[in-house]
Amino acid sequence: MSDLGDVEPQSMHFQAPLPLASGARLADYTLVYETYGTLAPDRRNAVLVCHALNASHHAAGTHAGKAKSEGWWNNLIGPGKPLDTDRFFVISVNNPGSCFGSTGPMHANPDPAAQGRPYGADFPVVTVEDWVDAQARLVQALGIEQLAAVIGGSLGGMQALSWALRYPERLRHCIAVATAPNLSAQNIAFNEVARRAIITDPDFHGGHYYAHGVVPRRGLRVARMIGHITYLSDDVMATKFGRDLRNGAVGYTTQDVEFQIEGYLRHQGDKFSEYFDANTYLLITRALDYFDPATTHRGDLAATFAAARCRFLLVSFTTDWRFAPARSRELVKALVDNRLDVSYAEIDAPHGHDAFLLDDARYHGVLRARFERIAKERAA
Repeated sequence: MSDLGDVEPQSMHFQAPLPLASGARLADYTLVYETYGTLAPDRRNAVLVCHALNASHHAAGTHAGKAKSEGWWNNLIGPGKPLDTDRFFVISVNNPGSCFGSTGPMHANPDPAAQGRPYGADFPVVTVEDWVDAQARLVQALGIEQLAAVIGGSLGGMQALSWALRYPERLRHCIAVATAPNLSAQNIAFNEVARRAIITDPDFHGGHYYAHGVVPRRGLRVARMIGHITYLSDDVMATKFGRDLRNGAVGYTTQDVEFQIEGYLRHQGDKFSEYFDANTYLLITRALDYFDPATTHRGDLAATFAAARCRFLLVSFTTDWRFAPARSRELVKALVDNRLDVSYAEIDAPHGHDAFLLDDARYHGVLRARFERIAKERAA
């Protein structure tokens, strides 16, 4: 196995407005994306990778001149890796509303009344379905009529499921990892607390902080700390940190770091606040909250997937309490009820929700086997 080396982001501009679920339209927008591998002459070897909350189009390879710039799924995508770029043409798109190049809150609002100011809090609320529609336009513009597969983890898995529902004839395989058919009340609650941390930061200024030359970093730090707790399992926290004290002895303070886990969370929060946009965080967590395709079928998940036509692979992890295996089993039952081709792997891994990003021989073995199957189907 080898890495892809340096890759170059690309962009595609769309003048035709994108209708959104809210009734608004996103006019005159740009999508940033990366591709890895070579598109086959028959254009049937393309795989779309959907990113999760704080990720981007940069899923694999490195960026020239930037240290530690490996893509977020670099362990999965590349020559000889489970998603083998010697066989597949891989596309990774940055979704609208993000802060990594595609049109988002930091870009100029084309409404003449905005007088060239950034969208800020006026950026329209987007949904998973809106993102999938935007991705479908880009895939079409690349001349690809049908994808070999759509794959994603967490929020990316929701996008993969949405592809199977909105464009059933335009993908042959849906691979949804560490995901769910909707968020539980507990998960919505975590998102709301994180959003309130941002909105109540004095530097937020109603979402128009760009004009004030500030960033609501305090709110972003707390939001990231809350989120990071949900991504790790109790076992991982116990193994990595336990109750270890930073200075070896209790300092009898209520404000300084005492335990190693506190220092770790503060470090993660500090890093996050330096590169992520607060308005983007609000938009993406709300998209997570809204995702619930069964609402149009009165909550009947089986009826929701009745129109699906692709083959499915679902993967969950035993210690993932944010998107527990039981949520994946709900999806499996709905697919089985429709007599669809579905495989399910429940991996006994200690890492919690973050397991979908990490190296696990069993997990990667499952994905490798699926992509081997896809390659053989295409060759047949």
